[in-house]
Amino acid sequence: MKKKLLASVVAVALAACCVIGGTLAWLTDKTDPVVNTFTVGNIDITLTETPATYKILPGTEIAKDPKVTVEADSEACYLFVKVDEANWIDELSYAIADGWTELETGVYYQVVDTNKADQTFAVLKDNKVVVSENLTKEEIEAVSANAPTLTFTAYAVQYMKNNTEHFEPAEAWAKVQP
Repeated sequence: MKKKLLASVVAVALAACCVIGGTLAWLTDKTDPVVNTFTVGNIDITLTETPATYKILPGTEIAKDPKVTVEADSEACYLFVKVDEANWIDELSYAIADGWTELETGVYYQVVDTNKADQTFAVLKDNKVVVSENLTKEEIEAVSANAPTLTFTAYAVQYMKNNTEHFEPAEAWAKVQP
């Protein structure tokens, strides 16, 4: 009978432990995951010009319309344009369009902010090269043997060096200097 009583007490104790254990719960919680997706920044530029044949005639203006476009969603950047003259003569002249700052001879820049739309910038003021009216027939013949050329090349460099500092223009130009 002691064994039955002991067995009954143990059974009741086990049942009590199960009931008490089942009602005790640990306080817990869980967050939803936070996913960090890292995308790549980019800068896309294009340089365009209307194709044409350029004839040097005294006292005329030659239409030239080089334009640099910073494409939509590009990062903020320094936009550079390099203008190279070869066999250039004093009787030919042009001016750089407003908005450009000269960094060094033949190199101009501007800062372009990020934008959802393409941003286009003219390179030459009034889109022209002017031929002096004082150009002589002899000078034209000399030019024919060694035709002058005007070459445009565009470059872009991200504006920000890190999260708090931006590049200085000369420092940015050094990143892409040919």
